[in-house]
Amino acid sequence: MFDIDKWQEILHTIRKNKLRTIITMLGVAWGIFMLVILLGAGKGFENGVNKQFDIAKNAVFVWSQRTSIEYKGLKPGRFIRFTNDDVFAIRNEIPEMGVVAPRNQLFGSFTVNRDTKSASFSVFGEYPDYTKVRPTIITDGRFINDLDIKDRRKVCVIGKRVQELLFKDGENPMGQYIKIKGVSFKVVGIFKGVSKGDDAQQEAETIFLPSTTLQYTFNQLNTVHFFALTPKEGIPAKIIETKVKKLLAKRHIVHPDDVKAFGSANVEEEFQKVQGLFFIIGAFSWFVGILTIVAGVVGVSNIMLIVVKERTKEIGIRKALGATPMSIISLILQESIVITSLAGYVGLIGGIGVLELVNSAGAEGPFFSNPEVDLKAAIAATVTLIVSGTLAGLIPAKRAASVRPVVALSEE
Repeated sequence: MFDIDKWQEILHTIRKNKLRTIITMLGVAWGIFMLVILLGAGKGFENGVNKQFDIAKNAVFVWSQRTSIEYKGLKPGRFIRFTNDDVFAIRNEIPEMGVVAPRNQLFGSFTVNRDTKSASFSVFGEYPDYTKVRPTIITDGRFINDLDIKDRRKVCVIGKRVQELLFKDGENPMGQYIKIKGVSFKVVGIFKGVSKGDDAQQEAETIFLPSTTLQYTFNQLNTVHFFALTPKEGIPAKIIETKVKKLLAKRHIVHPDDVKAFGSANVEEEFQKVQGLFFIIGAFSWFVGILTIVAGVVGVSNIMLIVVKERTKEIGIRKALGATPMSIISLILQESIVITSLAGYVGLIGGIGVLELVNSAGAEGPFFSNPEVDLKAAIAATVTLIVSGTLAGLIPAKRAASVRPVVALSEE
């Protein structure tokens, strides 16, 4: 129930000791301010690092290497060569498998030509599902489709840098032809990757061909260089990584314990490690922030003890007139919560304001982007304020409630 008399008393006490109250409030405000800044900076770091994961966060890559263990009469040092049959086996024999994107690359020294212009680029053979593993932004035209794969069409999708080096400014590459090792390919799409830094430059200098076309055109019949894979939703990437290696070992007569025969990279595991780091950063931010708040709360508690001491006679009179201990406790707690919450609100607004200024200034880097405080953190900070105010006034309130009217009235 709203008691206007209590609120008038609280405001009177604050006005009576303005300087003391402001200095006390600064401790709590600084604690909340630091908590918001630390949480926002941690979130900015997390956003920046997550942007570096420009591929599916549950992706698995598997490639062939040389065997290291003799098995069934086959000597070690044998290089494993994946085939198109391996693609069908992975799709059909591993029920947890989601996306299977076999990939090929055109190796060796060669240039890509168009009229009088030429340059060196990376050339990969892809399937349409590749974009589900590594997002690719098509700025014009389209990506490789199923008909390209089926009919082995001589078409290509080129990166932005390829367009800049092989075509004139303002010239539309769509429908034009480029030559790779003397073979003409029609440009059906232009793409840009979502990577940053050196990876972005590498993607811009890439040409995609239908995988089957690359195999038949450049003497890579029935050859797959490596696989890009993702599991079905809810399936850990480690399961398909293990099962694919086991299946390939069986198909290519590799010893089950030969860990060197196949190489792999599990993006999900790396992502989870990074998320673990962010958890530690968040926990550290809360630890430092709460310690700072506690220091402010101690200051508020000390001030409330002084307030109780100054108002001993007043409290004694209240109790003599019939005030219950709970009403005395609620009065002191209310004042403590008001001071703490007001100070915390100022710190909270100040911290959010600083983060907004950083965002508006466009302060971003390779591993830092969009510092912010999410709704959960804001609610947690608000709860922290209320709890802090309650704790700050708890001891002074109990002391006030224990005052005996006779002792209080006789005290000088």
